[in-house]
Order: sequence, then C-alpha cells, then structure tokens
Amino acid sequence: MTTLLPLVSNTTQEVKITPLNAPLGAVVTGLDASKAIAPETILRLKQAHRNYHILIFKNQKLTDEQLKDFAYYFGDLFVPLDETPVLASKTGVTPVVIPVANIEGGYTGTGELTFHADHHWTPYPSSGSFLYAEEVTTKGGETAWLNLNLAYESLDDVTKERIRDLQLITYNPFVRTPDSPRRLYRNDTSTPLVAPVFAHPLVRTHPESGLKVLSLGYATEVSVVGLEPEEGSALIAQLREHLNQPKFYYEHRWAVGDIVYWDNQSTLHRRTAFDPSERRVLKRISLAGSRPF
Repeated sequence: MTTLLPLVSNTTQEVKITPLNAPLGAVVTGLDASKAIAPETILRLKQAHRNYHILIFKNQKLTDEQLKDFAYYFGDLFVPLDETPVLASKTGVTPVVIPVANIEGGYTGTGELTFHADHHWTPYPSSGSFLYAEEVTTKGGETAWLNLNLAYESLDDVTKERIRDLQLITYNPFVRTPDSPRRLYRNDTSTPLVAPVFAHPLVRTHPESGLKVLSLGYATEVSVVGLEPEEGSALIAQLREHLNQPKFYYEHRWAVGDIVYWDNQSTLHRRTAFDPSERRVLKRISLAGSRPF
C-alpha cells in the first residue's frame, strides 16, 4: 500500500497581499504555489480576488501538474462543449494547460490582441484564468486587464437605464472561415450560423461579489437582441469608446515566474505585440463558470 506524504505547506504569516496603485489588481508575495496552502490563506486569496479582480503571484516555479493543482484550489476546470470551440480546441478534447506561446505547439502568435474576455460565446463562460510565465520577452508582450465594474459604474445614469435589461450575443471567433469578414457588429442577421449562439446580459451581475459589470469585449463580433442593427451597432460603438480609457486598466510587464489569476467575469484583457525573434512562453488554465445573470 502506497502512502502519500503531505506537501510542505506555506505559512499564513509569510503571505502578503499588496494592492496595486491601479484601477485593479494586487500582488501576492511569500507564497509558494507548488506547496500546500493553508485554508485561511486560500480564503484570503479568494476574498482578495473578489476585491481586486486580478492577483499577481511572484517568483513561482511550477510544472504543468503543479499549476493545475494550484488552480484547483479556486474551482473546477473549464471544459468547453464540442459545438462551442475555444482556443486550442480539437474535436473531443481541449487541453487543460494551453501554451500561449510563439513556439511549436503554441497559440496566439506574436501580434497585438485587443481587449476581450475569454469564452463569452459559450453557454457558461469561464470564471477566471491563470497565466504563468516561463519565458518572457525583453520588450513588448505586456498584458493589460480592464476593470469592467469600474467601467460600468462610470457610465451616466441614462446609459445605465438604457442597457439595464439588454441581452448580447457574442459570435464564436473560432468557427470563422478564412474568407469570413471580421466585423465588430453583425448587421446582416440573415447570415447562416455555423455554431450555436447564446444571449447573455450586457450588464452582468458578478455571481460572488454582486457587482454590476459591463460584459462586452472591445473587438469581438456581437449583436444586441431586440435592437435594429443600426441602433445596436451605434450603442455598442458608444460603449466600446467608453471602455477604451486608461483609467480603467492596468498593464503588466511580465517577469519569469509570474502567475496572474484574473476574474474573467469582471475584466477584459489584451496583449501588445512583440518581436517574433524572441521567445515568449506562458501557460494558461481556465476555471469553469456559471450561467450569466
């Protein structure tokens, strides 16, 4: 009979959570994510995540299995349906640990990625993700996160009332054919759909904090249920112009050993472009979410 030895645990006293001087985010130091974590520390981290939307863990060194074990402290892992493919999906399987890297077998390339949330086009979008830096560039490749609660609260009362009960459809970018037009809004409702679509609240209530968030990506193709295309397109353009303000986001310069755990329900994220001659290797794990309301 094999006996599993307990991992050496972190001590609660050593773990510090320091808020950033930014619209969101806090840095966690004194924690080794490869070791067992005390229950009270896990609860502190969960509460801090609700408060600050992203947590940045410094100086980590993990295998893929250790990264997965760390993520399990915060929830079950995201598993998409075959009919709603996501990044790295293959029929019947989507990897748990996805290499966001410009090496063989990696995904997302080296170009700029505009502000977006992951999995908005699925019936149950992921609740959050972990991104772990193994190799980083000397310049470029920064990732920014945008506070969607702050963006919502900064809207004027007339706009809040106008969008309060609206439903938004986000179209799956991973079922687009190479010759498909890349649109910000679907004006032609007669276009055949090649994957199921799901309407979610444009103003979402966070399932844990109860905060209201403006649940809209910056450049994904969308449409507003019940609005004529011209009206819907104008409204979304207005909201996206509002989102595109530095006062809502924090930009992170990666260091080897960083893990960023972000709330996919209350943030958007983007990446700056970087030199293809430099290697950038990050690993991503996403957590299961719930039906938006």
